[in-house]
Amino acid sequence: MTIYLDSSFLVSLYGLDANLRLAVQTLQNSTGDFLITPLSQLEVVNAFALQVFRKHTSAEEAERSLRNFEDDLIVGIFQPRPLPEQSFDRARQLSWQTTRELGTRTADLLHVAAALEMGAEFLYSFDKRQRALARAVHLKLN
Repeated sequence: MTIYLDSSFLVSLYGLDANLRLAVQTLQNSTGDFLITPLSQLEVVNAFALQVFRKHTSAEEAERSLRNFEDDLIVGIFQPRPLPEQSFDRARQLSWQTTRELGTRTADLLHVAAALEMGAEFLYSFDKRQRALARAVHLKLN
């Protein structure tokens, strides 16, 4: 089974938010390849930095969350993959087909397009609009 993990899922997995328990249980109950892209990695780093900026967490807690994420990358829990170049063309097509109805953002489009281009069967995300887009293109969800 091939599973694409977006940044909302990863941030919940390593941060202290309402989806932490569900993210951990979902990952523990899943088998297969957990794919992430540089886009996801960038968004994870930025999300933790924004939590500090917004005073939702301390700098120390954000650094600990990021370090735990990077440690799991090193040991191979996730399989980093480059963002397929075709993801941009696919995202552009998806935008024209769905954004007027779903209100998807560019990053949502790129995550779903990347999942499709990498042949993922599942998309793990807590982002509502991204999940709606994934449903529209028949990706299975967490």
